Amino acid sequence: MWKFILRRILGMIPQLFVLSILVFMMAKAMPGDALTGRQMDPKADPERIAEQRVQMGLNDPVHVQYIRWIKNIAHGDWGVSYTHKTRVTEVIGDRIWNTVYLAFGTLLITYLLAIPLGIISGRWNDSWMDKAITGYNYLGYATPVFIFALLMLFLFSFTFALFPAGGSVDPYIEPGTFSYVLNKINHLVLPVMSGALVATVTTVQYLKNEIIDTKTRDFIRTARSKGIPDSKVYSGHILRNAFLPIAAFLGYEITGLVGGSVFIESIYSYPGIGQLFVTSVMLRDFSVVTALVMMTSFATLLGTLLSDIILSAVDPRIRIE
Repeated sequence: MWKFILRRILGMIPQLFVLSILVFMMAKAMPGDALTGRQMDPKADPERIAEQRVQMGLNDPVHVQYIRWIKNIAHGDWGVSYTHKTRVTEVIGDRIWNTVYLAFGTLLITYLLAIPLGIISGRWNDSWMDKAITGYNYLGYATPVFIFALLMLFLFSFTFALFPAGGSVDPYIEPGTFSYVLNKINHLVLPVMSGALVATVTTVQYLKNEIIDTKTRDFIRTARSKGIPDSKVYSGHILRNAFLPIAAFLGYEITGLVGGSVFIESIYSYPGIGQLFVTSVMLRDFSVVTALVMMTSFATLLGTLLSDIILSAVDPRIRIE
């Protein structure tokens, strides 16, 4: 197991190197740069902008800019955000925990809802409960997350005024107090539920299909022929095997939620890295964009490793050596 983990970690190094080249080249291929917007200001001095472009190294050859960028990253320097006038690490650090709270809250609610619904739908398939859950799945598959989030915002924020319409905490709340924690949770309810209620349908369908498939296997028939109670057959054999794909996808779910919350954060004006990514692209703040893409790519590789480790731990028959 440890040899496998070490091999995977070493294998991530060339993958990250290739990703860094692709990310940097794609950023450079985008029109404009960090100073393009200033040229539209009638009060801007073109000569001063040209000097700044030289000072920032934007006129250097692409390979020179890439080497300088990689060297800075190796020293923990992701550059300066020319939109926020501060270091990229500080800009991302101010927002990343909001995205982490949103992602793990969404993941928690997703599994709390999806696991019972998947078990009910798989164990009592073709029942009225299964048909109701299947209808919910069809509705979830057919509804884009941004449409569902807008509907939730309209109903529970503007119509019934039960939850705040945006932000992560009210500005007048003192940090570190119990009221501050409750206020942050209150701001998280709508974004978390919007993401979780849509994400649930995939997990429910996976679990249902695995339970139905496992029920028809020979070792389940053998267990039942030996007189083992049906409850023990489900808990000891069927559910144990049915949870394998859910466990295998856990790492992907975590990294997907951390890096894929763009729609939710934008709709609810939630200050996370998803919203930061969108605004940085629009403002051509490429130092922030490249840093976010690289961090998300690294998190995806870690999520893949985590999924493999969890899968081998859940099923003792699987040994990764």
